[in-house]
Amino acid sequence: MKPVLPYVHAYRDRHGHRRYYFRRKGFKKVALPGTPGSVEFMAAYTDAQKAIQAVPVGAGRHGAGSLGAAIRGYISSAAFVALAPTSKRVRRDILEGLASEHGHLPIAGMKRQHVNKLLDGKAGLPGAALNLLSALRVLMRYAVDVGLRSDDPTIGARRPKLREGGFYPWTEDDIATFEARHPRTKARLALALLLYTAQRRSDVIRFGRQHIRDGSIHLRQAKTGKALAIPVHPELKAILDATLGDNLTFLVSQNGAPFSSDGFYAWFRRCCKEAGVTAAATPHGLRKAACRRLAEAGCSAAVIAAISGHRSLREVQRYIDSADQTKLARRGIEAISGTQVATHESAGVATRQKAE
Repeated sequence: MKPVLPYVHAYRDRHGHRRYYFRRKGFKKVALPGTPGSVEFMAAYTDAQKAIQAVPVGAGRHGAGSLGAAIRGYISSAAFVALAPTSKRVRRDILEGLASEHGHLPIAGMKRQHVNKLLDGKAGLPGAALNLLSALRVLMRYAVDVGLRSDDPTIGARRPKLREGGFYPWTEDDIATFEARHPRTKARLALALLLYTAQRRSDVIRFGRQHIRDGSIHLRQAKTGKALAIPVHPELKAILDATLGDNLTFLVSQNGAPFSSDGFYAWFRRCCKEAGVTAAATPHGLRKAACRRLAEAGCSAAVIAAISGHRSLREVQRYIDSADQTKLARRGIEAISGTQVATHESAGVATRQKAE
């Protein structure tokens, strides 16, 4: 049965009751009482997570000077401890994989060609390759700092290239098509939470009534640790009022438990397919659409970042530059043609009217 939360597995006992346990490779299985989302369940789940985080990677398996020992040291360092929870989990998983396969090798013997070979193993997965390179870089910097190496073999390594343009940004037509197929449903609520908060799915799946105070959604981003307060958009409020249940989170899976990040992604992609939205559409594309809307409304980079939580204003500036280019190009064509060019907004209105 697919995990309802990371490392949580479920089964039915001989009496037909559903039972849950926490299981991660290399660690003892832990029974979890109650049901996902309950106080007793979440307390036991948190304790189980803390237990595996307290065990150093590669403990007792790799000798001094090995790659595994260096990973063990980095995991215990202040630099790793200071990472945001999501970044910490991703990096630890990557390093655990390295320690499992290559932990016995001497870290001083790693060369650039070895780094490139590891990256080549992620061919076709540029995002995973970039995460691997990032993890290797911080590990090697740590190794240099503590005297395990005199140089950094990741310098000059072949940097994987992401596909042009990154995630597909939803258009107004895409949004209108989805809304027409999923009116006042859980899928519609999911789209609204993504679109009107400009947050990542890892944050959206945690939203609940407890996050709304004084007309704003209050959150601390899982990836960056940044605290945000985002005013609730009137459209989002209307959808929340129409679709809310009695759950701990606004969005729950089919069995009534909070979504895992991967579980939500798979479910939302199925909703997109049902709506007939382009196959390139993803939850993250709605974050980009939200930023695009803000830029087209004339918001500055600082204003957009205050909502999206982007750490780099340079990254946000791309949305503004794109919006400015679109406006200027439209003015140019209108000037030489004498006719008004359709905009994203007018196209979306036309699609909605047609659907109605």
